Amino acid sequence: MAEIVGIRFKRAGRVYYFDPAGIDLKINDCVVVETSHGVELGKVVIAPRQVAEGEVTEPLKPVTRKATPEDIKRVEDLQSKEEEALIECGKQIARLNLSMKLLTAEYNLDGSRLTCCFSAEERVDFRELVRELTHSLKTRVELRQVGPRDEAKLVGGFGRCGRQLCCASFLTEFDPISIKMAKDQDLPLNPMKISGVCGRLLCCLSYERDQYRDIKAKLPKMGQRVSTPTGLGSVVGVNPLRETVMVEMADETTQELSLDQITVVEGP
Repeated sequence: MAEIVGIRFKRAGRVYYFDPAGIDLKINDCVVVETSHGVELGKVVIAPRQVAEGEVTEPLKPVTRKATPEDIKRVEDLQSKEEEALIECGKQIARLNLSMKLLTAEYNLDGSRLTCCFSAEERVDFRELVRELTHSLKTRVELRQVGPRDEAKLVGGFGRCGRQLCCASFLTEFDPISIKMAKDQDLPLNPMKISGVCGRLLCCLSYERDQYRDIKAKLPKMGQRVSTPTGLGSVVGVNPLRETVMVEMADETTQELSLDQITVVEGP
């Protein structure tokens, strides 16, 4: 068995697993760990627990220590430096006339590395920008180009529902979204109505899709003949939310009936 602890570095960010290294950790504890980006401060979101050795795909890095008040203060101090770095980076982008939109700048805990995220229509040659920023900011600089969905997650905002963007508030990963999800829920296929602020299909199209598919599987299909308490008719509409069907009778009147009020008639 191996012991792991789940740590998150950003709100709604991916959870990474570390070796608790015998440290007594609880959920919401702030910890200092060594990552590929250097020393970083994260928060425990999954308490230490035992898992089978086979579930650990690669050697886990150990938690360095619980965060101290000095570590927390260091993060707060670095936030002001990040704002200065954004301004400097913006000036250099304008000077070099680069077609890129700067999104965020973030230092690691010891300030030895600055990661800047940006979006752009095409690939950007930012080698000269990195050299200029490294010289002016006196630290190692990494530039990272992100796509539209990651841009929305980083910047945040509000969706057409009036709530904070799902990607910025609780979604840790982006699941594939397809137009078929909208079709399964009888939603309008107008891209303007089913796209998010990122310009991609709404992530929430996946939330109720399985429920709609399960309900529709129980409902008769359009055009099927059914027997009702008042005679035979044909299904001309279905309402998955209400779990009812609209039936057109022989006299061309329609009735909204529940599943227990109808029986599908096989054959002509």
